Amino acid sequence: MSARAVPSARGRRRRPATAVQRRRRILAVLAAAAVAGLAAAMLLPTFHEAVREISLPLRHEDIIRQQAQDKDLDPALIAAVIYAESRFIDDRTSAAGAQGLMQITPETAKDIARKSGGVQFRVEDLGTPQVNIAYGAYYLRYLLRRYGGNEALALAAYNGGEGNVDRWVAHARGHGRDLTPSDIPFPETREYVKRVTSAKADYRRTYSRELGIRG
Repeated sequence: MSARAVPSARGRRRRPATAVQRRRRILAVLAAAAVAGLAAAMLLPTFHEAVREISLPLRHEDIIRQQAQDKDLDPALIAAVIYAESRFIDDRTSAAGAQGLMQITPETAKDIARKSGGVQFRVEDLGTPQVNIAYGAYYLRYLLRRYGGNEALALAAYNGGEGNVDRWVAHARGHGRDLTPSDIPFPETREYVKRVTSAKADYRRTYSRELGIRG
């Protein structure tokens, strides 16, 4: 009895997929795409938050809100000054000795402590966010009062010193005009005012809920 010849694998023909099998494959592809889309949608907010945290950080918003209310300041202004001064790095110290989030010099801090009744103040306290932001907000409020609510002049003084701003204002008035940010002769101070002003708008737009800003 002769053995029947077995066709080789090469000679076999694949049977065409049935309609049911095709539907199953299509559904599997669609399901995989849906899962991938869902995962991407879930990761997207996290990605945006990470980018925002790098490009426009915000920390200690509870202290900022409290100090803004206490000193009658725009919380976005406080946040913008912190951003320009330290990018919210708590323990930053400048070459000139300015310390903390709002880069307060020991001399300025001692003067603020004397005026505000902070008899227990020590220079080391500038490393504490609560104290640093409180003193920085106090100084901002003082400068705004000193310059008649002119925010650009207050910011220029925060960066370049009151004596310099007084001279610039006197020079501008001597020529029959008011000092504008573009008139500031120090490039660093001129750019500082622009940077804080721009950051203030960004913080109002991006963190209105966290900063307690309405309207």
